[in-house]
Amino acid sequence: MNIAVFVVGAFQENTYLLWDAASGEAVFVDPGDDGDALADVVRARELNLSAIWLTHAHIDHIGGVAGLKRHFDVPVFMHPLDEPLYKRAPDVAEMYQLPYEEGPLPDRTLSEGDTLRIGSLAFRVMHVPGHAPGHVAFVGHGVVFGGDCLFAGSIGRTDLPFADPSQLDASLERLAALPPETRVLPGHGPETTIARERLSNPFLNGTARLISR
Repeated sequence: MNIAVFVVGAFQENTYLLWDAASGEAVFVDPGDDGDALADVVRARELNLSAIWLTHAHIDHIGGVAGLKRHFDVPVFMHPLDEPLYKRAPDVAEMYQLPYEEGPLPDRTLSEGDTLRIGSLAFRVMHVPGHAPGHVAFVGHGVVFGGDCLFAGSIGRTDLPFADPSQLDASLERLAALPPETRVLPGHGPETTIARERLSNPFLNGTARLISR
């Protein structure tokens, strides 16, 4: 398994290229911007891009989808509960005065417990709502692509449209239950591990709560 990260766009979002070394099959996780440049990366590495996986549909995670689709006719996977967010991306771009190329709607749906395969690699889909209603994480091979659910020392925002603090609280509990050595590859900021976040993240070690209990 090979993973490369590219920090893109105004929000400095982490876009991940994941590929199976044996077959050369690859996917992009959350192509947030610079779709044409990301396409050049695929060609330069002589990989076969087979899909785009979205953890959620905030604009900083989908801004490169249209550009990639211009170069590669591949399916885009997203949880259906995030379709309203995907559709409102042009309005969000206008609000932030950001360039945005509107692409086609995702054409493959994600659900809790789905298995996604890339060559010999397999990843399980976890539905972890709260930051966004259709937010998912991709778990496999000692790694979780967690989007904006969990960051190093922090968590995703719950003051955005369609966010839900109680749902995120439950989702964080699910992520915290992953094996401690699991590498967390977040949507922003540095890589971390479940063990590190259990120890130091106030929302995982019990010193802070999104909701009262």
